[in-house]
Amino acid sequence: MWHDAKALNATANGIFAVVVGACVAAGVWWVAHRPVFDLRTIRVESLDRAELRHVNLLTLKNGTQGRIAGNFFTANLDAVRQVFEAVPWVRRATVRREWPDQLIVEVEEHEALGTWGEDGRLLSVKGDVFTANLAEAEEDHELPQFSGPEGSEKEVLTRYGELRKWFAPVQLVPQGLALSSRYAWTVTLDNGMSVALGREQTPTTLKERVQRLVGIWPQLASRVQNIENIDMRYQNGLALSATGLKIPAEKPHR
Repeated sequence: MWHDAKALNATANGIFAVVVGACVAAGVWWVAHRPVFDLRTIRVESLDRAELRHVNLLTLKNGTQGRIAGNFFTANLDAVRQVFEAVPWVRRATVRREWPDQLIVEVEEHEALGTWGEDGRLLSVKGDVFTANLAEAEEDHELPQFSGPEGSEKEVLTRYGELRKWFAPVQLVPQGLALSSRYAWTVTLDNGMSVALGREQTPTTLKERVQRLVGIWPQLASRVQNIENIDMRYQNGLALSATGLKIPAEKPHR
């Protein structure tokens, strides 16, 4: 090779190119890490232009302080996004750079529909379970209570919307919905009454049972006071319990 001029030139050119590339890379790295490119501002906006109710500067400061690394050039935008999505009330976030020293973060808030389970978590109107300050969620109104097996959140949310429509004709409003581990449904209404609807044997099982109750509810409510529980799992009837309910004794046969 040492007697091959073309090979020597090619090798020299290759080494020169590597050295130049390394120098350029080192120069770019040096420039990119200058203090002039430190992040000065992280601006937070609403992703859907709606007013942010729960995400504020204090929440963001407490949730992201010390967790965002790098400067304008070196900050990992995906890592920054994950930091913001870990903040309470943030459903999702997008991040972009804005010259010369800003990051623009757009966030979408969770909108709480009710509580989920017994560990203080919340269920959003989109069927997401998340953790946030329960007192903040209850500022506007009392939250319905939901529960179900893991992964059933969206199913419970859908069924809740249907039950609200089915009970509307008799002005009863579902205030809680539970799906058991055996996939049996129980709904709690705003009058404090609990209604066992059981398992869905067919696609229309629950609707038929609710409609049967709705059909007799005016007469039932007028005759029995303080109903606590109703069991609609019977094919042609129901069972109920009520505070102070007394069954008249049978008259003796003559």
